[in-house]
Amino acid sequence: MRLATITVLVLALGYLLANRLGLSKWGAEVGPTPAPAGQNASANVFAPPPHSIAVLPFVNMSGDKEQDYFSDGLTEELLNSLAAINELQVAARTSAFSFKGKDTDIGTIARRLNVGAVLEGSVRRSSHTVRITAQLIDAATGFHLWSKAYDRELGDVLTLQTQIASAVADALKVTLLADTATKIELGGSRNPAAFDAYLHATKATDTLGSENYLSAIVAYTEAIRLDPNYALAFAGRSFVQSLYASQYAPRSAVRRYFDRSLADAREAIALAPELADGHAALGFYLANGALDLKQARAELEHARALAPGSAHILEISGLIDVITGRIDAGIADLQHAVKLDPLNANSYHVLGFGYYLAHRYQDAHAANAEAISLDPDLLRAYEYVGLTDYQLGKFEAARATCEARPNYWGTQWCLALTYEKLGRHTDAQGAVSKIRAMQGDTAAYQYAAIYAQWGDNPKALEWLEIAMRLRDPGFSYIRRDPLMDPLRKEPRYQAIERELKFPT
Repeated sequence: MRLATITVLVLALGYLLANRLGLSKWGAEVGPTPAPAGQNASANVFAPPPHSIAVLPFVNMSGDKEQDYFSDGLTEELLNSLAAINELQVAARTSAFSFKGKDTDIGTIARRLNVGAVLEGSVRRSSHTVRITAQLIDAATGFHLWSKAYDRELGDVLTLQTQIASAVADALKVTLLADTATKIELGGSRNPAAFDAYLHATKATDTLGSENYLSAIVAYTEAIRLDPNYALAFAGRSFVQSLYASQYAPRSAVRRYFDRSLADAREAIALAPELADGHAALGFYLANGALDLKQARAELEHARALAPGSAHILEISGLIDVITGRIDAGIADLQHAVKLDPLNANSYHVLGFGYYLAHRYQDAHAANAEAISLDPDLLRAYEYVGLTDYQLGKFEAARATCEARPNYWGTQWCLALTYEKLGRHTDAQGAVSKIRAMQGDTAAYQYAAIYAQWGDNPKALEWLEIAMRLRDPGFSYIRRDPLMDPLRKEPRYQAIERELKFPT
């Protein structure tokens, strides 16, 4: 909840961070809908949208498992290169990469992702060169549309991405615009060592956690040292620093990491004004580090315009829209993000969080239940299944869900609320004690919500003021948070809300 504006987004977003800000432009429906009983079977014919493509993780042929970061990273950069071509609709990275290491046939993959073509290949890296083989397959027929092998110096990888993307577009009969190469190579680096450090940084964020974030910051810093004009590295480091400040940094260091995040986002924009990642990083900082929702929304609108099909930008901007009152537009963006990334559990969770803030509790419950079906270990989804049941008055159901994952502080928060409704005040206090042991004062906003729901408004306001002093990112959604409803007529609450920079 400290990172509620992207939750993720993770979230997840991550870039979130494991998923990054790949510019996927796949806007079609999630997949073919099964025909109702009695309908003509032709209604279920596989009919993906034109010029739709998925990029599967290229196989690491180096013989060294430690080189997986390079083949995966290079695949993702190629995916982003294809997504920079306006007419192509590219399945998002998380869904496409979910097939890595699985013996799934191309036809099945295409149907799961609802794409007409699949690009696959291999990467063999030596000390100074890279060999890439790529083949484009028609998903409906299984025939090869195009294939080629490339041998290049490592410093030519950026140009190679453009060449492969252009060849794929030509095979799919897509008309290339004059500025295609410029868009593909925007913000990148021709320094092979800087590119390698950048890929190490993005790999470090595949697993969320304090040490991984710090490792990513070190690797991004090395990429920037080697290439001071590497805009993508500045944007990536900005995101990680905001995430680290929001989730893991010691209280004495939070402001320092947020300040560095702001500086990096501004530098990314200065180096590449049309780079969506830079504007998204700045918007993310403004929402979390500055609690300035008005300016955050403006930056994210800019990022969205530059990358209108990026699932992760849609998640961030969609949540900001819901938080700031543009509920229908925000929900539409979150729904679109799910279509872009249909096998990503976090996309469903973020949609469910948006529904929750929009007070659409049945929809919130369904979206988070779908997230759990895709990833039974996504603890945030259990938290919000419980919270939506709480809002629906299904207290026993909320208790059962959150007790099933007792070692997560978010489910303990749910239990603190639910036990009180069930008349189990001692257990409710015990849940608060567990949160304090896990989170300390960093859950100040959640303590305020708990006491507000318990009917102890003075204590709730006391914790809300502590959260304000700590600049808790939870404040970003305070206007839409139903748990805060008991406080809204309190003058102290109204004074706190006036301090926040919500758009009018």
